Amino acid sequence: MEIEANGVEVAYVVGIYPAVSHTFMLREVLALRALGARVETISIHRASPADALSADDRAERERTHALLPARRREVLAAHLRAMASPRAYLATLAHALRSGRGGPKQRLWQLFYFAEAVMIWHHCSGLGIRHLHAHFLNQASDAAMFAAHYGNARGDGSPWTWSFTMHGPNELYEVSRFRLAEKASSADAVVCISDFARSQVMGFVPEARWPRLRVVHCGVDPSEYDPDRQSAELAGLGFRILYVGRLVPFKGQAILLEALAALRAGGVDASLTVIGEGPSRRALEARTAELGLAGAVSFEGAVGQDEIRAHYAAADAFCLPSFAEGVPVVLMEAMAMRLPVVTSRIMGISELVEDGEDGLLVRPGRVDELLAALHRLAVDPGLRERLGRRGREKVIAEFDVRESAEQLAAVLAEVTGPSPAPLVGVRS
Repeated sequence: MEIEANGVEVAYVVGIYPAVSHTFMLREVLALRALGARVETISIHRASPADALSADDRAERERTHALLPARRREVLAAHLRAMASPRAYLATLAHALRSGRGGPKQRLWQLFYFAEAVMIWHHCSGLGIRHLHAHFLNQASDAAMFAAHYGNARGDGSPWTWSFTMHGPNELYEVSRFRLAEKASSADAVVCISDFARSQVMGFVPEARWPRLRVVHCGVDPSEYDPDRQSAELAGLGFRILYVGRLVPFKGQAILLEALAALRAGGVDASLTVIGEGPSRRALEARTAELGLAGAVSFEGAVGQDEIRAHYAAADAFCLPSFAEGVPVVLMEAMAMRLPVVTSRIMGISELVEDGEDGLLVRPGRVDELLAALHRLAVDPGLRERLGRRGREKVIAEFDVRESAEQLAAVLAEVTGPSPAPLVGVRS
């Protein structure tokens, strides 16, 4: 499917932009713009310069409109203008307060979201944009939902619409806290990153709304992960494993350390590079020392997209032993680099990785299965080559960000007005 997205106008509302741990959002925005869509970015919180790790991050940080820290003059201007339609203002305020379940503290937070929503409405109306899109069901989705509610309550001109992308797993663990049912019922479209994610949302909305739940994969640009740049196996460095992701318990880094220790105890000269930051870093470093792995594990911290490819190129295998995931983009990046991957058989991952065909899947939390899979790759260069080659083929066929952007543009065009092209290729 090849379409242009001229005429699609959307404001992306996120918690913080650029979102360092969510590079896929920036990648998606840039791909939509390349198709001709007008995409403005709004962040609730201003990203610090330290959060902008790559050139694209730094450029997007400069062009993104941030609500916080709040500028008093802008807050007053937005709310005074909104109060010119008192009925719409009070109706949206009441709607926000009704949405705040959980006591006075939650209702107070809803007041903050309402205040942010008015600022979003004010900013977008000045830009002539009337569709809002949020990733994740956090405060950005609340603010986007309330902004669209206020815009429609005013009733001046074309309708306001909003949509969000459903990822998981957090939203699926705490559906009441994130108000999944309410938001999925309110949104004009729900973009689900996998069939698994769509199936979970289906259980919270009436069947009549199921057609609004669309599957559009996140993706990568395979040309940016050209395997020809992958370095040949470096003599004397042994079997090099790479992990990329946040350092939090549910990502399973602790069992990866145990598997590495057992792999080395079995005679395999294996090492691990850990890319990422998070609250578990100190505990993981301590566990590394306890297992006698201090010389075999390197914690590199957060790395921008300008540098990450060098780490993929220097590895022999990629491992993501998570207990909960959506469809991890880091797996797509590794596969695009023709790296064999070992990961957990959970949630939407099996829609990306087919066990034994383009990667190896293990049951989550099982050190023995993780060890066995890593050992297979360590002793069999032919298997590594075959899985890596087929992994790249899978990404090219199904997880190319340019194709995903075309599908997303078609969904947005359908929501915001007559579609310039039929929705061929949009998975639902």
